[in-house]
Amino acid sequence: MRITLHRRFLFTSIGLLLSVNLAAHAAEPEDIIKYRQSVMQSQRAHMAAATAIIQGKVDFKDQLGHHVKSLEATTKDIPSLFPKDSDFGDTKALDAVWKNNVEFLKSAKNAQEKSRALAKTVASGDTKNYAPRLKELQEACRSCHKDFRKEEEK
Repeated sequence: MRITLHRRFLFTSIGLLLSVNLAAHAAEPEDIIKYRQSVMQSQRAHMAAATAIIQGKVDFKDQLGHHVKSLEATTKDIPSLFPKDSDFGDTKALDAVWKNNVEFLKSAKNAQEKSRALAKTVASGDTKNYAPRLKELQEACRSCHKDFRKEEEK
């Protein structure tokens, strides 16, 4: 009986995981684009807040860790935010994201690594390296935007 319950639990768990996975992939491209834009806007806000703190423009040092952890968490998701068929409509993503996906993934991985390095530096309290790590992340973001994002209209 114990094996039967264990198997039942296992199959139920697998079924739930598959249904969640299918539901995630069943999202409409327009909804994915809106979600992607929301995540990118949150990244911009966390980057601006972290920059203001590191540059000493505001005195919210106790919140720096939250901002860099959020950047670290959301940069991990960048590749999944650009699935096939989300390359149309109200998006600033260039076709190069999908046509040159290998390079896009390398650029996204670079941003992930730089955000991880910044978060690790902040967690360690190594204040003299906050600005250099932040600059590396900013450069990684700029590089990706240069190659894979339409220019902002001025």
